Amino acid sequence: MVEQSVPPVIVRPRRSRLERRAGLWHRPSLLDLASDVLLLFAAIGLGWALMAWVPSRPLFPLRELVLKTPPAQVTQAQIEYVARTAIHGNFFTTKLDEVRIAFEKLPWVRRAEVRRLWPDALELSIEEHEAVAYWKNVGADGGNGDVRLINRYGEVFGASSDVDMPEFSGPQGTAATVLAHYTACAEILGPLRARLVRLDLSARGAWQLRLDSGLTIMLGRERERTPLDMRLARFVAAWPRLREDLGTRIVRADLRYPDGFALTLSDKQDSAARGGGN
Repeated sequence: MVEQSVPPVIVRPRRSRLERRAGLWHRPSLLDLASDVLLLFAAIGLGWALMAWVPSRPLFPLRELVLKTPPAQVTQAQIEYVARTAIHGNFFTTKLDEVRIAFEKLPWVRRAEVRRLWPDALELSIEEHEAVAYWKNVGADGGNGDVRLINRYGEVFGASSDVDMPEFSGPQGTAATVLAHYTACAEILGPLRARLVRLDLSARGAWQLRLDSGLTIMLGRERERTPLDMRLARFVAAWPRLREDLGTRIVRADLRYPDGFALTLSDKQDSAARGGGN
């Protein structure tokens, strides 16, 4: 019988938990990496804390609000009120968007811009509305709403004014369309030497004009066969002869007919003229 040799078994004593932990302190590369990571996180935390703490200190107070352009409609009292109620914090913490929105809520302000002006001021730029007419919304039932104003861009805004301006009315959302028609109609009416003071667009899309002479012109709705500008130009071309024959007795011109127009005369004016001659 052949005896088989068995390889010797080497038995090492098991290290204690304390010995295994102690072994980490003898690996310099791991210790350096761990210290670098800890320093990095500490630096980030300290920097974040400083960024949040320094601007909040009373070291950068806002002392002035600089107006880039002096407003024409917005009063100094309105600007001071918004500045007191909307500007919070210091040079760094003031929220510019909130300040801008607060100024844009003023009645005559169309747009506002606010920026920081080093070291202790805010610069304010205001674009004001340029009102061109009074505006009333027309409801589905034909009733008029509150009087507002319309600017040169056809935008409706809420403000008060005592300036002599034309009056517009129309369904909500049609202010820009009415303004465009006013410009076109005023140009066509130029030869009449009368000012267009009122332009109305009904809920059904019918147009009506009024001149400062008291003459009302009913244009009606847009039609392909006889567009509005064609009907109005035809009336203007006939006006010299009409004025010569009828004078100031014409109080209304109905241009809704495809091939002509109808006139309404004032009996009161005629009677007054005859009475004044006696």
